[in-house]
Amino acid sequence: MTRRGWRPGAVAGVALLAAICASGPERPEVIRTASDLGPLPADRYDYTPHDYQRSQRASALLIRQCMAERGHPDFPLDPRYPSDPVVATAVSTDYGALDLATARRWGYGWDPAKPLALRPKGRRMTYAEYADLPACNAEANRRLMRGIDLRRDWLYASTRAIEVDKAVKRDPRLHAAWDVWSRCVAEQGFTRYPDPVAAYTDDAWQRAGDGNTRHTQRERATAVADVTCKRRHHTAELWHAVRAQKQAVDITRHRDRYAGGLQALRTYRANIAEVLQKLG
Repeated sequence: MTRRGWRPGAVAGVALLAAICASGPERPEVIRTASDLGPLPADRYDYTPHDYQRSQRASALLIRQCMAERGHPDFPLDPRYPSDPVVATAVSTDYGALDLATARRWGYGWDPAKPLALRPKGRRMTYAEYADLPACNAEANRRLMRGIDLRRDWLYASTRAIEVDKAVKRDPRLHAAWDVWSRCVAEQGFTRYPDPVAAYTDDAWQRAGDGNTRHTQRERATAVADVTCKRRHHTAELWHAVRAQKQAVDITRHRDRYAGGLQALRTYRANIAEVLQKLG
């Protein structure tokens, strides 16, 4: 019996997905965010949102200390600039749209009442403070990066991610999965995109400077078809499985370099903890 719409690459992709799902942690029945797909092998070697929050706090404390030494004793931890800059939010997603409710309401954008970029809560800094800020920023960075070889070890996993992602995008199993998804979207009357990211980033959605879209009826309907087809054909799960496999291979090939990057990350976290304990 012939299965219409399936190619050998797609069958191999399903086999890969089944194997990894069987051996990995349980996932929710419905995938709404990339985190629902579970961790990737390279995650432990990379900077996390928690690291970012702690580093921002530590950096702000160091900058405030430096500014006080330069004659600005009441410099705020979260200052506004002397004049408000144009804020542009870069919008990205590993697998395109995943949440059906969001797709129905906002298409490929989000609720404009909930901006992605948080505005500073402190007072506006003076021009005299602004003039000393770059030097204090640099001093804070040097303190947090103490003991780290920036050229060799810092965020090594991030530097490898570019090459790994190239390998992922060349994988025939993923191309087969994208083809099945693409035909599914087209069969519902929408553009036949080469992959989900192309649908997410289509210029037709007319993103504004903050990255949000216009939420037109066509956009929302396309996003719904996109997510529906992903769920029907497990596109994101297979994509995630291919990424996991390629990352695991790369970590094995460059084990010493990844280990060095992990040690650098641990040093960075220790530096942050020391600053927070001392100044926080």
